[in-house]
Amino acid sequence: MNYQWNWNIFREMSPDGVQTYWETLLSGLAWTMATSLAGWVIALALGFAVGAMRTLPNRWLRMVGTGYVELFRNVPLLVQMFLWFFVMPELLPQAGGDWLKSLPNAPFVTAVLCLGFFTSARVAVQVTAGIEALAGGQRLAALALGLDLPQAYRFVLLPLAVRTILPPLTSEFLNIIKNSSVALTIGLMELTASARAIQEFSFQVFEAFTAATLIYVVVNLVVIAAMRWLEHRLALPGTLGGR
Repeated sequence: MNYQWNWNIFREMSPDGVQTYWETLLSGLAWTMATSLAGWVIALALGFAVGAMRTLPNRWLRMVGTGYVELFRNVPLLVQMFLWFFVMPELLPQAGGDWLKSLPNAPFVTAVLCLGFFTSARVAVQVTAGIEALAGGQRLAALALGLDLPQAYRFVLLPLAVRTILPPLTSEFLNIIKNSSVALTIGLMELTASARAIQEFSFQVFEAFTAATLIYVVVNLVVIAAMRWLEHRLALPGTLGGR
């Protein structure tokens, strides 16, 4: 193999003449983080709502929550990304579809929604498990104190469940960062797409994807360190990691 490594490629200007290849990677990282963080906000909001719904006494609400989880968890992310971007505008009334297609950052909006819904199903499973892992008397004790059911979830069950499920939530946060790379298939220039563009223009494929890999690893290590600190601070006394 006579491949010629050239790390100086990142100092060269990209074909657009606006930024260097290194700046192209940083721009891709910014899109990756923006997509992941926005999707994570949606995933947490929906995941906690659906996860709590699956533990309610009402049978029909539990069925709706379970149906949501099974729908978004069992369809591959790549398929969902294509459905949101190419199919959804065609299913809407023409005015709505045209509006979606004309959005200035349509790939970004689509990727955020898709990642948010996909990850929310996985978060919902964690939330349900966290609530069900609590002692059965927690709900009764909260109700006995005079709280109604929504207040019992808001002030007792969900706060305790969050402290229990922080480790799996860390994994889901890492997954959404990695899963954001699927957005390159609909034209979002996130980190992996930026590396691919560098490879196509410079033919330095190993340097481009080695740099992207290292950036992913560094970002994930930072997230892990931050979440480990948070887990230690919020761990329930008497549980693993608690004081």
